[in-house]
Amino acid sequence: MLAEVRKLTTVRAPWMLLAAALALVAVGAGSRLAKHPEDAAGAAAHAGLAALFPLVLGIMAMAGEYRHRTIADTYLSTPRRRRVLLEKLMVYTLLGIGFGVAGGAVALVLVLARSGSPVPYSTLAGAIGWNAAFAAIGVGLGALIRNQVAAIAGALAWLALIEGVAAELVGDDAARWLPFRAATALGGMPAGGLSQGTAALVLAGYVVAFTGAALALQQRDLP
Repeated sequence: MLAEVRKLTTVRAPWMLLAAALALVAVGAGSRLAKHPEDAAGAAAHAGLAALFPLVLGIMAMAGEYRHRTIADTYLSTPRRRRVLLEKLMVYTLLGIGFGVAGGAVALVLVLARSGSPVPYSTLAGAIGWNAAFAAIGVGLGALIRNQVAAIAGALAWLALIEGVAAELVGDDAARWLPFRAATALGGMPAGGLSQGTAALVLAGYVVAFTGAALALQQRDLP
């Protein structure tokens, strides 16, 4: 686990993505408050959108090992493959929480400065959970799709396009159970269609599903 922490703190990518995430939250929350100063919850919900970046980092955590051909050395130093995956899952889930807290802090500062409405703490808590869940899903996805570029492109395509198309095909009642819709509900966005508690359980189910599939795959021989 310490090795994973050292990787995160000694390379530039996490810091660059954190900066991009905070900029996204600041722009989104600030724009919302400029148009609707009373909508503190809507502004705070933008902290959840930072989850895009922990998702990418989670994918890179596993798929990057295959891209840089370091996976064999990783498994030689830690032969228990499940332990490798679970340690990455733990570290990157904590990273996701960190992204959520940082994004929530930016949104909170803007809300306090520009809105007279009560602070939406439940929305901020949901945004933190959204970031944590997407980081964990990213680790599982990176273990399943070992090509880093394909995994990241597929994840972004799902969020930007595919889930929207799927929602049109299956209807809103079914679409609310899809991962991005559930995440938006957890983060306090009304378009999600689920209560925060239900959305949290749905996202937890996706985390368990991706992790379980990745653990099963990790028992196979290296390609």
